[in-house]
Amino acid sequence: MTNDLTPILIGVGQATQKQADLDKVSSPVDLMEAATWHAVDDAGIRRDQLGKLDVLVIVKSFREATRNSPEALASRLDAGQATQWLTPNGGNAPQYLVNRFSEAIANGELRFALFTGAEAMDSARRILKSGKKLPWQVPSTTDPILLFPDREMANDHEKLHGMWIAAHVYPLFENALRAHYGHTIEQHQQVMGELFARFTEVAQASPHAWYPVRRTAEEIATASPTNRYVGWPYTKYMNAMNQINQSAALLLTSIGFARELGVDESRWIYLHGCADTTEIWHMSERVNYYSSPAIRVMGEQALSMACLSMGEIDFIDLYSCFPSAVEIARDELGITIDDPRPLTITGGLPFHGGAGNNYVMNSIAAMVEKLRAHPGKFGLVTANGGYLSKHAAGIYSRTPIAGPWRREDPAMYQTLIDEAPRPTLEENPEGRGSVETYTVTFARDGNPERGIVIGRLGDGTDPDAPRFLANTPADRGLLESMTRKDLIGQTGTVGKHDGINLFRPGE
Repeated sequence: MTNDLTPILIGVGQATQKQADLDKVSSPVDLMEAATWHAVDDAGIRRDQLGKLDVLVIVKSFREATRNSPEALASRLDAGQATQWLTPNGGNAPQYLVNRFSEAIANGELRFALFTGAEAMDSARRILKSGKKLPWQVPSTTDPILLFPDREMANDHEKLHGMWIAAHVYPLFENALRAHYGHTIEQHQQVMGELFARFTEVAQASPHAWYPVRRTAEEIATASPTNRYVGWPYTKYMNAMNQINQSAALLLTSIGFARELGVDESRWIYLHGCADTTEIWHMSERVNYYSSPAIRVMGEQALSMACLSMGEIDFIDLYSCFPSAVEIARDELGITIDDPRPLTITGGLPFHGGAGNNYVMNSIAAMVEKLRAHPGKFGLVTANGGYLSKHAAGIYSRTPIAGPWRREDPAMYQTLIDEAPRPTLEENPEGRGSVETYTVTFARDGNPERGIVIGRLGDGTDPDAPRFLANTPADRGLLESMTRKDLIGQTGTVGKHDGINLFRPGE
């Protein structure tokens, strides 16, 4: 028998705007309003029933277009009575919101919540390129209230050596994975291409995909003038696409209040399992660069709560900002490389596109629609913020939950991650060193710019040797050679030069 306080999603909406005339383009608040009305219509409720919202939370845009977006949207929706929040940066935010506020609903702390977010970066770029100013500012006398404190993703030492742009950090995971799998550079490039070629097949059929185009593994994996390297080994087609105009919205409530609102039971989607974890925060302190204890623990907790195994999950959407995010999540969740289940239901961030921090709201909306069409099936959505730093998962189904809904306090299992041993970091290394992982960053003109190395002092035989961060000499020949000849495991010398650590391979 179901419980009146059981949390359920009752309405989802998505909004995508492509290439409208500049005088008709939508602002992020416009897109969020459109997605919200789609969610209202999807739930089958009246628009004025948003006046009963207890909570309205907006997932922060990469560049907030107005001073107080929660206030601006609440005003448009006539939902000024709702408590309004803005999340800090982090792609885990949409699933985290569902998890956190499902618990609040189950505890009787609130009844009705709206989550939404948007980016209009494509329109903003076009407006600014035309020489105009963005006309999207909504006057306000207050700043938004953050739902929880923000936190810097990288420390000063990491930033000093170029480890702060996501497109330059995730390649460090990828190259470590290549060595872990035992692939050659050529083999692994093809593997990544094949992985994301399957994503394009899904994007091709998605009505909201920014690039509904099917691409071959070779197209994705091969660098070209239109598909340049960004952070090697990633080509442009392997990078998350946020130059889009997209939004999504979710309506979360309880069974009891859904009945009061008049929502048909065919719209109800239950959250059977969920979990939230945080990885060892700084990249320089991670256990290694080819695994994620936080994702493993998250998956175990979510599946345990749902009383399911990974083999019983029918639909999957793994966070897909870069290939390594998918590969590591796949491995940690126990999904084999040859598993026939698609790992996305949208097409993923590079092809569906992602509204910055809000992409997972699109994937949750898509999952809700898929599960409504497949009663009895289960779907898993994973979310990731930072550099494989912040994680959230949700397992959904139309199948009702029997008895009270309970979520284990994430602090109870977070200790499994926090207590893991980690390397010591030597900020002023001198002498011999070996390469743990590395990348080469590329400029927009296709030329290599910077070599970034994470290594261990010594010859690589001591697993407890201190770790160091460094750059390589900015020699074009060296940088290009690093993309052809694998540097992982190779030794060289490291020392301070002009304020940064410099690693010279082979010396």
